[in-house]
Amino acid sequence: MTDTNSETNHADQAQSVAKPHLPKRLIGLMIVYTLSAISGLYAANSLSELSAMLCILTLMMVLAIIGRQKAGLYLLRVYCVLQLLLYSILPIIMYDPDNLVAGPTTFDFGLFQTVVADWVIYSVLIALGIIQVWISFNAKVKAWFKPRMNFNIMSS
Repeated sequence: MTDTNSETNHADQAQSVAKPHLPKRLIGLMIVYTLSAISGLYAANSLSELSAMLCILTLMMVLAIIGRQKAGLYLLRVYCVLQLLLYSILPIIMYDPDNLVAGPTTFDFGLFQTVVADWVIYSVLIALGIIQVWISFNAKVKAWFKPRMNFNIMSS
């Protein structure tokens, strides 16, 4: 009778310790990063070598995330925080009091053309940065990565 109870307890423990699964939020963020890195590499012919290297590093970060490496989690968090910092200081960087002739930004999407104020663009970018930081510091995202500390991306 004790063998049955111990087998039941082991089965209950195995069910309670479920294998972590890739969160949907992280999948969406990785898709955005992959598409932006690929489009950056495609456009890198006309851009600098630094932008191509950053695109390649972004793709390596996505691979580290898929491989559940702890280094991928740290890279993701640093990447998101730096993006939010850049988005936050972008209005200060882009401010040019000598160029008051320039009007609002015009977006042209095929047949759809609209004029958008700069503060709307900055607000959307900052909101996207906050969402990225929220996703990267989420507990479900942290649970995806292996618990032991390991910075070797070649280990299993």
